[in-house]
Amino acid sequence: MNLGQWIGRTEVVSDVLTPTPWAALAATLDRSPERPAPGTALPPLWHWLYFLPLPRQSEIGPDGHAKRGGFLPPVPLPRRMWAGSQFEFHAPLAIGDAVTRTSTIDGVSEKSGRTGALVFVRVRHEIRRDGEAAVALTEFHDIVYREAAKPGDLAPSPRPAPPASAWERRWVPDDVLLFRYSALTFNGHRIHYDRRYVTEVEGYPGLVVHGPLLATLLLDLMRDALPGVFVARYEFRAIRPVFDLHPFFACGQPQPGGTSYRLWIRDHAGCTAMEATAVVR
Repeated sequence: MNLGQWIGRTEVVSDVLTPTPWAALAATLDRSPERPAPGTALPPLWHWLYFLPLPRQSEIGPDGHAKRGGFLPPVPLPRRMWAGSQFEFHAPLAIGDAVTRTSTIDGVSEKSGRTGALVFVRVRHEIRRDGEAAVALTEFHDIVYREAAKPGDLAPSPRPAPPASAWERRWVPDDVLLFRYSALTFNGHRIHYDRRYVTEVEGYPGLVVHGPLLATLLLDLMRDALPGVFVARYEFRAIRPVFDLHPFFACGQPQPGGTSYRLWIRDHAGCTAMEATAVVR
């Protein structure tokens, strides 16, 4: 199958930024769960609470995602992971905004890695307030598809995390936290809540902590350290999975110049699980 024929395919979804998802994520992040007033600026990445995927139950595949071949190409590999994203925040979104997201398949590429065939799909999202031509948020979403786990597969080489950080917060990723985030984002991917599936079918040692949740925790850490700043750009890349078997740490460090910040997730073994960069103005 020529997966390249999916490049250029688009999908348009409209939504309203209502206060209850905000309050529910705030509670999940151990923040005060008051519902925000209309006009309250949405924290960066909290747009993931909206434009939720809504496949019918009969359209769900064996991994909990929608069956392949709709908007996303029908990649014939069983394991799917969020590899990373890049964002440009052009203007703030706020509670009460009516918004539209236009998504486009920006690229599809096939490669070979340590564990076999890989397919990378890149999706571009553009979010606009209804009635406005200007884009408020541009997001590129990188998805990687992999072969099923095989005996003898080599784990990614560990990368030691930076030895020091200016900010740090410890998180315990229990199954309630993962369930709540899955529910908030209507993410049916079974690797995040179905222990039997994730260990026996996909070959992981435990439940996988969502990549978007880790990326959100990094900006939540920076939000505490730098209240009120506007994040203009943000990008993150997943390095190795984080499982619910051990605590992990969200870490951050200002960079020279005063507008750039290095952020990372350090796992229980002292290795980098995710790396990110934020630029503020």
